[in-house]
Amino acid sequence: RWAGHGWRGRGPGSGGGALEGLRGVIWAFFSRPLTDEVGAPGIVVGVSVDGKEVWSEGLGYADVENRVPCKPETVMRIASISKSLTMVALAKLWEAGKLDLDIPVQHYVPEFPEKEYEGEKVSVTTRLLISHLSGIRHYEKDIKKVKEEKAYKALKMMKETVAFEQEKEGKSNEKNDFTKFKTEQENEAKSRNSKPGKKKNDFEQGELYLREKFENSIESLRLFKNDPLFFKPGSQFLYSTFGYTLLAAIVERASGYKYLDYMQKIFQDLDMLTTVQEENEPVIYNRARFYVYNKKKRLVNTPYVDNSYKWAGGGFLSTVGDLLKFGNAMLYGYQVGLFKNSNENLLPGYLKPETMVMMWTPVPNTEMSWDKEGKYAMAWGVVEKKQTYGSCRKQRHYASHTGGAVGASSVLLVLPEELDTETINNKVPPRGIIVSIICNMQSVGLNSTALKIALEFDKDRSD
Repeated sequence: RWAGHGWRGRGPGSGGGALEGLRGVIWAFFSRPLTDEVGAPGIVVGVSVDGKEVWSEGLGYADVENRVPCKPETVMRIASISKSLTMVALAKLWEAGKLDLDIPVQHYVPEFPEKEYEGEKVSVTTRLLISHLSGIRHYEKDIKKVKEEKAYKALKMMKETVAFEQEKEGKSNEKNDFTKFKTEQENEAKSRNSKPGKKKNDFEQGELYLREKFENSIESLRLFKNDPLFFKPGSQFLYSTFGYTLLAAIVERASGYKYLDYMQKIFQDLDMLTTVQEENEPVIYNRARFYVYNKKKRLVNTPYVDNSYKWAGGGFLSTVGDLLKFGNAMLYGYQVGLFKNSNENLLPGYLKPETMVMMWTPVPNTEMSWDKEGKYAMAWGVVEKKQTYGSCRKQRHYASHTGGAVGASSVLLVLPEELDTETINNKVPPRGIIVSIICNMQSVGLNSTALKIALEFDKDRSD
C-alpha cells in the first residue's frame, strides 16, 4: 500500500527511492541469508503522513512452520504499547471528573494496602503510577539488586557528564572530586570482598511466563500488593508493569465498567477494530505465532503464557494499521488547539489539547530507556526539541512507546510537524509522521529504526 504525498511510484518493488532504501534497511535488520531456524521470522511496518496511511507492509513469516507470510493485517502482541492505550482510559475519566490523579489509590481500590517506606507512611497516587514513580516493583523481586543497578547507572551517568564537561573545558587530565569519590567507592567494595548482584533481565523472570488465568484486575493485585515499595513514591523512576495492573483496577472503579469492556468502547471510538486482549481460546484471524532463539541460537516457538494479569500494561494484540489510527488520534488532539483560530469547523479531538500536552510533557526524575535523550511522561516516552549549536545536530520533538513481550517486540512513534501560527494556514490536523512496527521476536530494539523511518519520510515530504 503506497499512496499520496508525492511518493507515488516509489513503493515496494518499484526500485529506488526513500521507501525502497528503508525497506532494505528493515529487511537487513531482521533477516539473515541462512535457514529459517537461525533467521528472524517476521515484521510488519506501517507509516502514516498527516493522517493518511502511506506504507503498510509485512516482511518474513507470521507462521514459519506453515509458511504464512506477514502482511499488513497480521495481528501481534504489542506488549507495553498497551500502557499508552490504558492512559487514554485514565485521561477520559480525568476529563470527565471521575478520576483524581493525585489522591491515594486506596480511594478507588481499598484492596491495595496502604504503604510505608523505611518506616514512614507514604501515598501511592494514580499520577505516580502512570509515570513509574510509585516505587512498586517490576518483575525483579530482589530490592538489593534493583538498588545496586540504579546506583551503578547513576554513577555511570555522573562519570559521563563530568567527562563531557571536562572535555569542553580542556581539563580531561585533571583528577576531580567525582574520580576521587568513585575510587573510594571501588576500594570500599574491594575491602568487603563483595560484588554487586546481577539483576536478571525481564525475560529471565518467572512472572513473565505466568500461565494462570486471572478473572479481573483486583484478583491480579495479589501478585504484588503485599510486596514492599522499592523506593519512596516520587523519588525515583522504576519501570513497573504491575503498576499498570493497579491502574486497570482504578479504571474499573472510577468508570463502573470492567476494564476490558471500557477499553473495547475506546477501541470502537478510535476505529481500532482489530485490537483485542490476548486470549488463547478465541479464534483471532491473522494472529501470528511468536518465536525466540534458544541457547543454541536456533529459532523455537515460545512457551504458552497467559497475560490476563497485565492487560493494561502489556496484554493487547493489534495491527500496525490500528496503531497508526491510535497515533493519529493522539496527534490530532495534541495539535487541534493550534488550528482552532484558523478553522472553526474542526471537530474536537478524542482527548482535549491540554490533556495531550500534559501526557506528552516529560516528568522529572524519570527515564526513557529506549532513547537516553528523552524522559518518560504519562505512558509515553518523550524527546524534546533541542539544538545546542548552530548548523549542527538538531534533536526533533517526538513521542513513542516500545514494547517487549514473550516472542514479540513493538514500537509506536509519533513525530509531530513543527508548527507555528504562520505555517498552519490551509492545513488541518493531524500533521506529522506516525510509524508503527511489530515483530514476532522478543528482545528487538525498534525505536531507533522507527525514528529513522519517520525522519526520512519527513525529509522526503519537505524536499
